[in-house]
Amino acid sequence: MKGTFLLVSTIAALSASAAAAQSSGNWTGFYGGLQFGYADIDTNISGVEGDGAIGGIILGYDYDLSDWVVGLGFDYDWASIGLAPGVKVEDVWRVKARAGYKVTSTGLLYGVGGFAEAGTDNLGSEDGWFIGAGYEQIVAPNISVAGEILYHEFSNFDRTGIDVDATTLQVRAAYRF
Repeated sequence: MKGTFLLVSTIAALSASAAAAQSSGNWTGFYGGLQFGYADIDTNISGVEGDGAIGGIILGYDYDLSDWVVGLGFDYDWASIGLAPGVKVEDVWRVKARAGYKVTSTGLLYGVGGFAEAGTDNLGSEDGWFIGAGYEQIVAPNISVAGEILYHEFSNFDRTGIDVDATTLQVRAAYRF
């Protein structure tokens, strides 16, 4: 019983300090959440393109440097975007680095870039890169929402000679630990 009380007290104290830190604009810590949005995909072959819904999970860590915030993250998105008969983009995952400027103590304008991989239902997958920008706002203790636009490039997709570029626009919600 004494151990349970100590554990509950410790968790409550840590949660309260994390909530105070987040409401005061301290961005340091881990986060996890969901994102949902729209993807527009083009290729270097006329008529092979598509667009549709995309969404998934986000995980990462940010470090607050006073007016600036830097971080590393991971995104995984599911999709079902048809490009041509029998070809669908099924998923995209990203490893990202981001750096941003706090425009207010709870608002962050940031740039982001990194490694991406896109997978299809029958043409395999391909590595590529992406770059983008976003705005994130802490809206409640430990909760933030963001909007993010990313541009992706995948050259010579699965050695087919097809170059693919994609633009995604997503809304994100995260719980910040």
